[in-house]
Amino acid sequence: MNEKKYLKWYHKVAYGSGDLASNCGYALISSFVMLYLTNAVGLNSAVIGTLMMVSKLLDGVSDIFFGGLMDRTKSKLGQARPWMLFGQIGVSACLFLVFSIPSMNQNMQYAYFFVFYTAFNAVFYTANSIAYAALAAKITKNGQERVQLGSIRFIFATFTTLLISYNAMSLVEKFGGGAKGWRTVALIFAVIALAVNTFCVLMVKEVPDEDIALEGEKASDIKKASDGKKASDGEQKAEGTKVSFGTSLKLLLKNPYYIIILCLYLVNYIYSGITQGSAIYFMTYYLGDPALLGTFSLFQLIPVMLILTVTPLLVKKFGSMWKMNLYARIITLMMGVVFLIGALNKNLPVMLFATFIRNMAGGPLTGTLNAMVAETSDYTWRTQGVRIDGVMFSCSSIGVKLGGGIGSAVVGWLLALGGFNGTAEVQTTGAINMIFFMYVVLPLIMGVLMAILVYLMKVEKANKEWDEAHLKGENA
Repeated sequence: MNEKKYLKWYHKVAYGSGDLASNCGYALISSFVMLYLTNAVGLNSAVIGTLMMVSKLLDGVSDIFFGGLMDRTKSKLGQARPWMLFGQIGVSACLFLVFSIPSMNQNMQYAYFFVFYTAFNAVFYTANSIAYAALAAKITKNGQERVQLGSIRFIFATFTTLLISYNAMSLVEKFGGGAKGWRTVALIFAVIALAVNTFCVLMVKEVPDEDIALEGEKASDIKKASDGKKASDGEQKAEGTKVSFGTSLKLLLKNPYYIIILCLYLVNYIYSGITQGSAIYFMTYYLGDPALLGTFSLFQLIPVMLILTVTPLLVKKFGSMWKMNLYARIITLMMGVVFLIGALNKNLPVMLFATFIRNMAGGPLTGTLNAMVAETSDYTWRTQGVRIDGVMFSCSSIGVKLGGGIGSAVVGWLLALGGFNGTAEVQTTGAINMIFFMYVVLPLIMGVLMAILVYLMKVEKANKEWDEAHLKGENA
């Protein structure tokens, strides 16, 4: 049976543009704030690194809290869109303020940075990103459309990240360099992000709960079929009865697929944090050419963008996200071994080939993560009769921020463990071996862990089996 379609092409593009807005702030902060603080403001990198880690811990705690608030929201814009809209106002303001540290006592500058950096990440970006992730489940119930949304948003995110990476430094110099240049660039990206985010919010519409019942079934049928639930109780919850924060947590723990998808998000972004953080060291000290970073970045991002354009078709061909991602994980592991062989011999063509194919095979997972969270949320809806999309989608924000923070910290810890000395002209053998381990071996190990998690993520099958056991029997 064909699923009902909820979105036009321009709705999908508008939703995807939300990641352009998101990455105007996130990419600028994550890639350049340390450089701004040390070079333009003159702050100590060790102190800043410590403040960032503390901030990330606070950031991770706030995710489920904001997800719970979103689930209890009622407004004309729906549940997710108000948080996405007003959260971006704070994101844009804090983005500008972080890159506008005034001349004052240095301790006050540290405090200033910590307050607005934490507000950016733990408060406003969290609220905005959780709402944006949950919006995919709010605007469509069609599985194929959800996969398409995941692919389109990643294309926007990749394009924005590349644009900022290649142009931020030249723009800073164009606008006067130093603190003034950074302040102007931050203002430009803050305004662009606010405008695009507003466009995204206004161009899509949340579908009421009573209209997003499982395809081919009435909402009342689903409520009646929920184990241990009275029909009237299910109806009340479906209509938006407030669910307490404690109850939301209990419901999450009752859903085994939430634990799996949360771990998958964390491992995926720890993996990304380690590879991104160690890449420049690998190019500089192992391959001897820091300029290769740009080449490897292109060979990582372009295949992902290419494969995401056909990911919805691949899901349809394989019949499920699970099967497609499992086969793709096998390919990524094989290419990881090829990359290892190429790296041991410093064979650049082999390494670039393996990088291209590995990232092409890994792309579909990125494009389907959001859709898998939506399936996981549907599992709670089926088995518990309650929708907790906001709390459920908090795993995406936790994974991106906490996972990325841990990954970046691991790079620093392992560099120190290997005896790396940034002021030395020549690094020790131990330091170079550690850099090799971080960029080549550790990602391969984490790839095995990701493959195991993907194998366990059988939520689509669980939802189908539940439908067969309950809905068909209910309608017989």
